Amino acid sequence: MTAKLRLGLALYQPDIAQNVGTTLRTGACFGVPVHIIHPCGFAFSGKALRRSGMDYLDHVSVIEHDDWDAFAGWVRAGGRRLVLLSARGGVAHVDFAFAPGDIVLLGRESAGVPATVHEAVDARLRIPLRPGMRSLNVAVAGAMVLGEALRQTSGFPLIEG
Repeated sequence: MTAKLRLGLALYQPDIAQNVGTTLRTGACFGVPVHIIHPCGFAFSGKALRRSGMDYLDHVSVIEHDDWDAFAGWVRAGGRRLVLLSARGGVAHVDFAFAPGDIVLLGRESAGVPATVHEAVDARLRIPLRPGMRSLNVAVAGAMVLGEALRQTSGFPLIEG
């Protein structure tokens, strides 16, 4: 019997510690691991993340990858799909069929991801926004898409009581 693959969130070379902390808090609340793809645009440490992550940081699985190649190798070795959230994505996140084990990849706040990463992913999604609006905060966008993925895969934590 094989274990059920869990969804995951991944941050590509994040620039802003507060967004990473918020994403880690989201991962803790939903039992979803968060992958950090280095290098970061700040000193990656508990102190840098503590304000936005608060006491949730002890309840999240953080997996660090030295660089994009190391992360991409891990994804492929595990037979997972890599789903990029991008303002240039061709499919709305609510129209995409998520599967257990999918990794939702979030780009850098300042620059997104390079073309080589765009080419390497299995799907590119966007969140439909009003005309004239460019994008949401990366942590907010990640939480929205993760919520849809958890809904589709019946992956929300069980509520006790």
